[in-house]
Amino acid sequence: MKTTRRHHRIYADQNGQTATEFALVLPLFCLVLFGIIQFGIIFNNYVTLTDAVRAGARTAVVSRHEGDPGGKAVARVESAANGLDLADLDVNVSASAWEHGADVTVEANYPYEVNLLGLVVAAGRLSSSTTERIE
Repeated sequence: MKTTRRHHRIYADQNGQTATEFALVLPLFCLVLFGIIQFGIIFNNYVTLTDAVRAGARTAVVSRHEGDPGGKAVARVESAANGLDLADLDVNVSASAWEHGADVTVEANYPYEVNLLGLVVAAGRLSSSTTERIE
């Protein structure tokens, strides 16, 4: 009977140790988890921005005969940028001349911020650029 009681006390001490270790590791685990989530959001924004710039460049190169090909390209970038805040999206379309064979470059910038538990770790702007030849 004595061995059973002593054996039970040892397990009771280990349960407290497990709870203490969990309490020490939980904040670090949450920090890593939220970092992964923030990285995923930023990567999604970058992929969306890159896709929108490609769509805008394609629109610019096939619409050189229309009234405002640069304006059409900007509108196409904004319409393709699903999920991004258009007020923060900066789009620039540049072409040396709107003639067959010339190059057109579409650039876009969008802000990002890595926020871990209320602390801003990094901030900046995502940037994407595409150059295509006018058809």
